[in-house]
Amino acid sequence: MTPSAPPDLLWIATTQWRAQALGCAGDGNARTPYLDALAARSTNFRQAVTPHPFGPFARAALLTGVPSPRNGVRDYFDPLPRESRTVAHELAAAGYGTAFFGKWHLSARDPRLPLVGEAQARLLVAPEDRGGFEFWEGFEGGFLLNNPWLHGSRLEVPRQFPGYQSEVLAQRTAGWIAERNAAHPRQPWFVLLSLEAPHPPYGENAPGSGAHDPSALQLAPNVPRGGDVEQRVRRELAGYHRHIEATDRALGDLVSTVDAAARAAGRPCPLIVFTSVHGDMHGAHGLFRKGWPHEESVRVPLLVRRPGVPPAVSNEPVSLLDLGRLTAGWAGVAPLPPPAVAASISMPSVVRLPDQCDRIWSGIRTATRKLVWDEAGAPWLYFDLERDPGELSNLAADPARQEEIRQLRRQGRALSETGA
Repeated sequence: MTPSAPPDLLWIATTQWRAQALGCAGDGNARTPYLDALAARSTNFRQAVTPHPFGPFARAALLTGVPSPRNGVRDYFDPLPRESRTVAHELAAAGYGTAFFGKWHLSARDPRLPLVGEAQARLLVAPEDRGGFEFWEGFEGGFLLNNPWLHGSRLEVPRQFPGYQSEVLAQRTAGWIAERNAAHPRQPWFVLLSLEAPHPPYGENAPGSGAHDPSALQLAPNVPRGGDVEQRVRRELAGYHRHIEATDRALGDLVSTVDAAARAAGRPCPLIVFTSVHGDMHGAHGLFRKGWPHEESVRVPLLVRRPGVPPAVSNEPVSLLDLGRLTAGWAGVAPLPPPAVAASISMPSVVRLPDQCDRIWSGIRTATRKLVWDEAGAPWLYFDLERDPGELSNLAADPARQEEIRQLRRQGRALSETGA
């Protein structure tokens, strides 16, 4: 591989890992030494957001670069249309070999099945439903953070693999990359590793993680103190951070392994992206889970390590909707899109599951402001993120802010109309 050739590309997409939950982001509860080390060699996009803070909608947008429901996914159980053109198709057309490992959550699912358990984990994802990836190995869902079931290009029927899901998938990913480097030494590859962790059930075992004392956990000012909410927050955060610690370690092993494989094959180290499809409220404003327009739900980590590019911190309001176009630009196989000044956020439907957001909404987020309006178009939330990062003061009805709101609403409407 010559120095001018396109770089190998590794995307790591977790689930429910909010932007705040990294040691390098200042979270005193987070034990993330390996991702902190990756951040020290990366561009850290501190204002990155998911376009939709719920799994299937966000995954469809991430893969296609088209927001929900325009990409065909409006309801929680909608599959990604088979005719969809994804980042895998785009990069394959640019000469890349492509592979997917892990949680898919975009094929047809039976809403009568339990969301958690083996029945969902063993659902077959047909080859024509695998988003155009040349190699595919994963599972539809099931939230089995231990002993996952995998099927795909080499596994016609689901097979259970012993071990922690993040470790199993990281090892399978590293093995494929080593094989690919040997078999196709002159062809670049693109791999998407999709992990369920740190998604609930938070009480599941996270091997090798230290205990997190619920009573000693640091809580943000916007988490109500006292009563059932605080008790639940402390209990769930203890498990959440165990899974973060275990997954951090698995990803540290993966990065060191693929870098070593690149050196052994005489290839540059890959361009690595680490992110999450959405966050988790964890009691902020008394709310739980996702689907909400608050920072804990919509803001996600985004670390981009580009070999030869010095580390940096960016306050550009990047959306995961644009990650495919950005990656192609960073790889030099397509024009790099201009820097973003704002990002659209929305929930296209109400997901009828416990704790989730109770309404359809749309919004716009800049680096310093967030405006959210309801399905009828009326302002619901308006926050000055610069002065109020915890979103403790809703300014939507403040007379002094109405002109700001009107201008941002116009900007949001234009962004929605001209978006992909």
